[in-house]
Amino acid sequence: MITRRLLLASAAALAFAVPAFAEEKLKVIATFSILGDIVANVGGDRVEVITLVGPDGDAHVFQPAPADAQAVAGAQVIVANGLGFEGWMDRLIEASGTQAALVTAADGVAPIAFGEEEHAEEEGHDHGHEHAEGEEHNHDHAKEEAGHEGHNHGAFDPHAWQSVTNVALYVGNIERGLAAADPAGAETYATNAAAYLAELDVLDAEIRAAVAALPEDRRTVVTSHDAFGYFAADYGLTFVAPQGVSTEAEASAQDVAALITQIRDAGIAAVFVENIADRRLLDQIATETGAAIGGTLYSDALSGPEGPAATYLAMMRHNLSQLTAALSN
Repeated sequence: MITRRLLLASAAALAFAVPAFAEEKLKVIATFSILGDIVANVGGDRVEVITLVGPDGDAHVFQPAPADAQAVAGAQVIVANGLGFEGWMDRLIEASGTQAALVTAADGVAPIAFGEEEHAEEEGHDHGHEHAEGEEHNHDHAKEEAGHEGHNHGAFDPHAWQSVTNVALYVGNIERGLAAADPAGAETYATNAAAYLAELDVLDAEIRAAVAALPEDRRTVVTSHDAFGYFAADYGLTFVAPQGVSTEAEASAQDVAALITQIRDAGIAAVFVENIADRRLLDQIATETGAAIGGTLYSDALSGPEGPAATYLAMMRHNLSQLTAALSN
């Protein structure tokens, strides 16, 4: 009896002393910080996420380094936004020789065509369309626009994550992509996705309620570049910008003069800088119009971990608080 007890005790001690081999995590590349956070929420402990364009980084002007190609080469899944946002992605994938599965987060989004942003609210874009089950996904929307190279996004506004409803589509695409690469984790991914979707529902309701409380004549926002078309379409604000959809675009003197006139005529009280943009042009516009700088909005990138927009949920709440504080006064 004593010997048996000793053997059982020894076995129990060994079980605690010898760590179990940890299951290897799924290696996932996310192209920029906002996607990286969404992937981490869906993937949880089963994934290792590497983000190519980090916090406060500008994906419009990103130039991949050899280390990025090495990271992509070792990935099992790549999650990209799509809609032509990552103009450098095809070249990076080709240079890396990766065999990773490619998930396009924005698949199923009803895209806003350039030039539609100012009419998006009236036209009532439906962001709820999804691809049919098993439908072939197009991983490179930029290729559809022949001759569009580099940072020209082609026909559509790629900033679809500014609509919380669209991010719900992102979550579904990411969940399915991770489960396809790691079937053993499918249940975990589904559970994580459902929990995150519930948080998105709460966030969407918060934004709608806050914007609805704003005076009708104080819902126009001036930002650095045209990144908020989907937010405008979903929530009923109007955004105008001296730059185009890419931070690489340069506003002409004529465009700036027209915007200054618009701000004066419409009595726009505040303009907003962005964390990824040079603020000097907006400072000039604010000086010439008397409009105040209303704060910093996070458009294409999260803040660092100590900043006010370290996650997608925090980013959207920060932006909402900045907008409502300025437009309510």
